Amino acid sequence: MQITNTILMIRPVSFRMNEQTAVNNYFMEDIDMKNQEINQKAQEEFDAFVSTLKNKGVNVIVVEDTKEPDTPDSIFPNNWISFHSNGTVGVYPMFAENRRNERREDIFDTLEQNGFKINDVIDYTSAEGEGLFLEGTGSILIDRVNKKAYCALSQRADEDLFIEFCEDFDFFPVIFTANQSVDGKRLPIYHTNVMMALAENFVVICTDSIDDKKERKNVLDHLKNDGKEIISITEKQMHHFAGNMLQVLGSEGHKYMVMSTAAYNSLTPQQISQIEKHCPILHSSLHTIETCGGGSARCMMAEVFLPKV
Repeated sequence: MQITNTILMIRPVSFRMNEQTAVNNYFMEDIDMKNQEINQKAQEEFDAFVSTLKNKGVNVIVVEDTKEPDTPDSIFPNNWISFHSNGTVGVYPMFAENRRNERREDIFDTLEQNGFKINDVIDYTSAEGEGLFLEGTGSILIDRVNKKAYCALSQRADEDLFIEFCEDFDFFPVIFTANQSVDGKRLPIYHTNVMMALAENFVVICTDSIDDKKERKNVLDHLKNDGKEIISITEKQMHHFAGNMLQVLGSEGHKYMVMSTAAYNSLTPQQISQIEKHCPILHSSLHTIETCGGGSARCMMAEVFLPKV
């Protein structure tokens, strides 16, 4: 199963621009607002987004963040945890020290209370001691049906750790580098999931970001061989989070491609019809979250594939 009906989301209480992630997340921008106001706006956007999903029958498990410890990026849980259909949970090493506080044991209890079964936990967090990171499904795009995982290497996605993950979870690794232009330089994109979104039968991808022609061909060959329709976006569209989408299941097995309103507004009519050929689009305004957090709709949703008890 490539897509799921159940999503874990963390409602923020201290959301703001995280100074520790800003060093290599070039999607973040300063905003002229007090932190309290920023958090309030983020909560409003979060609540509206959750309503949009629930209205279509997506099972959203919302967990409130806590005031202590200080976790400004807790709204992006997919970076520290992943849930798999064999009952295994992956827990990941995070680049920013204050993001490591987002990892919460009680979330396992919440999922079990919601009828899900956890059989095993594979914990990669000891790699932080060596300065190595792999930020969950931010760094890793998983094709569960074809048993492949895609990863754009960066400071937050270590090659050896990624290969270890693929061995543990039995995925074939597809490794490449994706760059973006920052002040005239080509610098690594911090997370794979801002330049690429993998759906059941199609992929939205910023091919322009893969500068190495051989690597680009390899990625596209894998996608084409697995029968994915390739919908290319530009680097400018990527900066509006058009690569940060997720396909989910609503009620009665209806599929939806979920994205922010900024991402939706950046798409051309042709790209919209390419996506809508496969499933309807759901979008919600995430302006404050995107501007201050440098992440969008996909980052906010941790997919739950765990078996039911």
